[in-house]
Amino acid sequence: MSKIVGIDLGTTNSLVAVVDSGIPLVLADGEGQRLTPSVVHFPGPDAEPVVGHKANRVRVLKPAETVYSIKRFMGRRGNEIPREEMLITYPIRGEGAGPVSVEIHGRARTPEEISAEVLKKLKRDAEARLNEPVNRAVITVPAYFNDAQRNATKRAGELAGFTVERIVNEPTAAALAYGLDKLKDRARIAVYDLGGGTFDLSVLELNGGVFQVLATNGNTRLGGDDLDKRIIDFLAEKIRAAGGPDAAENLPMLARIREAAEQAKINLSTETAVAIALPFLTPTFSFSLQFTRAELENLTRDIIARTRAHCLRALADAKLEAADLDQVILVGGQTRMPLVRAMVTEIFGCAEFEEARGSIRLGTEYHRPKGPLLNTSQNPDEAVALGAAIQAEILAGGFRNVLLLDVTPLSLGIETFGGLMNVIIHRNSTIPVKAGEMFTTAVDNQKNMLIHVLQGERERAADNWSLGRFTIDFEPAPKGVPRIGVQFEIDANGILHVLARDTRTGKQTVVEMKSAVDVDDAAVQRMVEESVEHAFEDLAARRWIEASLRARETANAARKGLADCASELEETLRAQIEAAIQAVEVALATEKPGTKVGDTAQLQTAARALDEVTRPLANLLMDKAMDALLRKRGLIE
Repeated sequence: MSKIVGIDLGTTNSLVAVVDSGIPLVLADGEGQRLTPSVVHFPGPDAEPVVGHKANRVRVLKPAETVYSIKRFMGRRGNEIPREEMLITYPIRGEGAGPVSVEIHGRARTPEEISAEVLKKLKRDAEARLNEPVNRAVITVPAYFNDAQRNATKRAGELAGFTVERIVNEPTAAALAYGLDKLKDRARIAVYDLGGGTFDLSVLELNGGVFQVLATNGNTRLGGDDLDKRIIDFLAEKIRAAGGPDAAENLPMLARIREAAEQAKINLSTETAVAIALPFLTPTFSFSLQFTRAELENLTRDIIARTRAHCLRALADAKLEAADLDQVILVGGQTRMPLVRAMVTEIFGCAEFEEARGSIRLGTEYHRPKGPLLNTSQNPDEAVALGAAIQAEILAGGFRNVLLLDVTPLSLGIETFGGLMNVIIHRNSTIPVKAGEMFTTAVDNQKNMLIHVLQGERERAADNWSLGRFTIDFEPAPKGVPRIGVQFEIDANGILHVLARDTRTGKQTVVEMKSAVDVDDAAVQRMVEESVEHAFEDLAARRWIEASLRARETANAARKGLADCASELEETLRAQIEAAIQAVEVALATEKPGTKVGDTAQLQTAARALDEVTRPLANLLMDKAMDALLRKRGLIE
């Protein structure tokens, strides 16, 4: 049975993804590109179509022979399409109740046939990367697609050689990629999807592990392309003002300006200014300009502001207020733009970062934010494809068909915060075998993660064998935001390969360790016997370490809260909190030097008491954080 891949068949870009040993990842093509432009160029009547980046490069030069944004016409008839949507650069025909078709080089093609060319390329890329035939797929569609559009998408998949196992709503796939299927019952989520050519806002409700789309609203002609056009017009005017040529009369020049405009827009998501250089637009004229983020935002603010009405309409259709949402997640590459994120934060009244609600976290119920969390933990370009891959893995039933050649004599895992071992491959697993797990950070603004690979059966990392260490770097972020996938693979020769991947950027490190199978039998026997002999004390050690980590974090947060709000608390409450902190410190001091274990029951009791007494402090900190946020936005003085 072939692997099932997940595909995001997008208006502007398309992606193919797969789950490999528990870790979803987007597959790159032969040039290392993970995004494939949904563009198809037909060079001649009998020539093979050109798909992706190559087609995109000739789009401006040969507009009548290059098809883009064909997704807008999938499953639609002529009388369903507004006239303005038909104003594109390639010949499209659709009248009355007849189907839409594109006629190039004397041949009419349906949108499904053209989309199939994009899917064929994704299929070839997946097969080349996985070294096996790929014939099954889960494909995503917008939540607002009707039955005809969904059937057209399925038909395109079949024309490309896929068995389409399921059609999945894009916002549901995005929610899966963000891990939102693990939220509490009846969680409500807004998916803000601003792509290259379209925008939609979907409101979802999670109930019993099932996502239901409550409402969706959007604009099929609003996206990053509109921002690009605004920048292109701005640059063209600057070129004319500097004495340069009129780009509108020169398609190759327009292609260069378009490429520079798009790259500048992308770079200004992380920089405040970029230099745009266009040398030798003519033999005697070159152009350069310093372009700032402020200029970009002034040029495009009105375009992005048009998403507000759709967001409010979707909330109204769902009969919800913004405060009723638990999270807002961002999908589509255009949502990287700081102005977009600021506007989403304003529209939904959500936290810009988790810590904006206060660094103290002493419980679960009384620290609930008043507005939804703005979740930016995933790569917005890839979230839908990753979610489709997760759905595909669910349908496939996981990794069950493992070749029985040998078994792992001892468990393999990594050291986690607090000095514990987290097992990834369990003892007696058959090999070859792969397994993976997602990890995150325990400290704010952490820049890298040490992967300490262990082998053994004990709870504490120090009691197991160390196979090696390496680090993976990533962008600083609040604790709990980075998502690092760690994958262990033992090949048929018993060699352990460890991969760590930052799921946001795709950056990864792969290290080959020593044999995980070729271990002295006597040493294995001793390790197993020791794990049985020390089972109860090892379990007690794990309980103590986990409890002490939580207690220390709670005490530190309470101390910081007292320091920040000392003058605003009553003396009696201050004394109670200080006494509770002292009780936690006394319980922590029960740790014995020899065993590194203390009185867990006493510590848990003290931590619960501290949690209870700091409720007023937590509420005060949250009010101050909200006040600061409102002042920052100029809503109060």
